Amino acid sequence: MNTSTSHRIEDDHLARQRVRLWLQMLKATRHVEAALRERLREGYGTTLPRFDVLATLHSRPDGMRMSELSQHLVVSNGNVTGLVDRLVAEGLVERETLETDRRAFVVRITETGKALMDEMTASHLSWIDEFLGNVTEADVARGISIMLDIRHNG
Repeated sequence: MNTSTSHRIEDDHLARQRVRLWLQMLKATRHVEAALRERLREGYGTTLPRFDVLATLHSRPDGMRMSELSQHLVVSNGNVTGLVDRLVAEGLVERETLETDRRAFVVRITETGKALMDEMTASHLSWIDEFLGNVTEADVARGISIMLDIRHNG
């Protein structure tokens, strides 16, 4: 066994508590995600994956290559292509062939998409604030720090 798969547990109680923390993080994430999905569906007739594509393109008004978009979203090119096709058909994003590579596309959010995303972003901010309303500012800072520690440890 190599060191990346083998880890000696020094404190069994702490190890079990860390598993409990992980399970609570997972349950909390699923709870918030389910509520977001429902609100996006009810309020905007959209899905979380569509929201994610629009949010990514909203933050990059000059656009992105399809491959960059799929890497950023951590999904396959095929999944992104289907989403982008539907968003193009609705006039929310536009796709342009690159002059330097006819096989590659740049995808950009349209003015219509930007206006919709401005509205959805404001709603999203309000919803998250509501969902996490019982979390104090100090606990928010501590939670962010913990999540960063977890991401940088593995």
